[in-house]
Amino acid sequence: MTVRVMLISPAADTPAHEARFGDDGPLGAAGLRRTRAAAGSLPAAGRVLTAPSARCTESAAALGLAAARPEPALRDLDPGRWRGRPLAEVGTDEPRALAAWLTDPGAAPHGGESVRDAVARVGAWLDGLEDGRVLAVAAPAVVRAALVHALALPPQTFWRLDVLPLSVTELSGRAGRWNLRCGVPLPQGTTDTASPAETQTP
Repeated sequence: MTVRVMLISPAADTPAHEARFGDDGPLGAAGLRRTRAAAGSLPAAGRVLTAPSARCTESAAALGLAAARPEPALRDLDPGRWRGRPLAEVGTDEPRALAAWLTDPGAAPHGGESVRDAVARVGAWLDGLEDGRVLAVAAPAVVRAALVHALALPPQTFWRLDVLPLSVTELSGRAGRWNLRCGVPLPQGTTDTASPAETQTP
């Protein structure tokens, strides 16, 4: 037997140029519509989990995953004292600290969690899973951490992995040997009446 892990990233409502550290606000109307449109298209799983953040738990509910259980190991990368601050603002006020965090996996100038620590945390959860199918809603940083660990990638590749909103990233295998199926978009239903501009992924 093997483990099949299906990681779903939540919808994104904030344009990249407005990104904030630790943005855990509720889904906006457009994101909520896109998420609900994907409900009913999810693969079956014996265990259904969600990261404990508001955005992930709300996404799980909108996807129809009422039985999703919060999993602390899937919490987002902790940005420490930068939480809530715009990325552009931190880049202006603390350019060297931000550059260190984005290039050195062991750096945590914000007093929160380093990329290396996040990879270790998510990797320990991944390797501890029992055989079967697991479906989990988790932030893009958690999906990146799982991929870096599972594929034994250099930690420096963390920020080079793009995780699309409302996509499924699948890992199958077991500790020490994982196979990857990348970023499969969740099918969107046809009952959503939003305009094309609203239903496109940012």
